[in-house]
Amino acid sequence: MAQEKVILVNEKDEQIGLMEKIEAHEKALLHRAFSVFVFNDRNELMIQQRALSKYHSPGLWTNTCCSHQREGESNIEAGKRRLMEEMGFTTDLKDTISFIYKAPFDNGLTEHEYDHILVGNFEGEPNLNPDEVAAWKWVDMEELKADMKKNPQIYTEWFKIIFDKYYSHIQ
Repeated sequence: MAQEKVILVNEKDEQIGLMEKIEAHEKALLHRAFSVFVFNDRNELMIQQRALSKYHSPGLWTNTCCSHQREGESNIEAGKRRLMEEMGFTTDLKDTISFIYKAPFDNGLTEHEYDHILVGNFEGEPNLNPDEVAAWKWVDMEELKADMKKNPQIYTEWFKIIFDKYYSHIQ
C-alpha cells in the first residue's frame, strides 16, 4: 500500500508540494489538514477517544475526526471521507474558519497545519472503526471547555488549540 501523502502549503494555503505524512510530521512542515466538529440538535459536540494503537496521542479525547486532504480532494470531500472511515457515518459539512497552528508531540513528531474546521449535524449512533476510535460521546460545549482546563492531559494537543479557535469564532 502506498504511503499517505499530505499537501504541503504556504501561509496562503497554496499547494507547494506533496510529502509522505510521517516525513512532513518529522520535519514539522506546514501542510493542509481539516478538523470535523459534528453537533447534535442539542448543540452537543461528538468527541472521540483515539484508539490505543494510534502512533501518536493514543487514548486521548479529540474532536469528531480530523485528517489530511488528498491531492485534488476538496475540504468537504475529505471531511466526509474521513468521517465515514473513522466514525462510520456521513453528514453534510460546512467549511467555517481556517488557521495555522503548530503542536509538537513527545515522540518527536510535530503537527504544523493549515487547518480547516468543518462543521456538521448528526443524530444517531456512529459505527466506530476500532483501528481509529476507542470510544465516543456527546458533550456540552461549556462543560467541555471547563473539563479541558481541569484535565488538559486527557485531550489531544491539537484539539485544545482548535477548540479554542472554534469556540472564540462562535462567541
